[in-house]
Amino acid sequence: MRVYGVTGWKNTGKTTLTERLVAELVGQGLRISTVKHAHHATEIDHPGRDSYRHRAAGAGQVIVASPLRWALMTELRGAPEPPLAELLARFDPCDLILIEGYKSAPHPKIETHRQASGRELLAMSNPTIRAIASDGPLETRLPRFDLDDVTGIAAFIRAEVGL
Repeated sequence: MRVYGVTGWKNTGKTTLTERLVAELVGQGLRISTVKHAHHATEIDHPGRDSYRHRAAGAGQVIVASPLRWALMTELRGAPEPPLAELLARFDPCDLILIEGYKSAPHPKIETHRQASGRELLAMSNPTIRAIASDGPLETRLPRFDLDDVTGIAAFIRAEVGL
């Protein structure tokens, strides 16, 4: 299974870059899946919805299915968050899984960076980061891309994972 990450500090463009990479790679004929890690309690459905009511009543898992899509929600109910590898094993076959977040996981990553953030590069202490996508010049030993160079970043990731 080929995986590649997009990581960085908050508000540096991770989601925008991931979204644009998905569109670029799908446009190149690849089957892409994604994982988005959140550090806060995330609600997929909302109070009053049938699936929410099922979960609130105590269901451990709820599948919502329609003619257009289906989703499986699992309530942890105090159990620990599953490791990334366990989540990845649940995906249907695809060419590449892009992972947004999971800064410390062992898969290779590109870091998003905005100069206005004033934050130090994660790459300084994270050997899994293989390149930087930034909105300005940086001194780094790693390959550096402009945040808007989606085609170049996609080519770099494809080469990294052997696609």
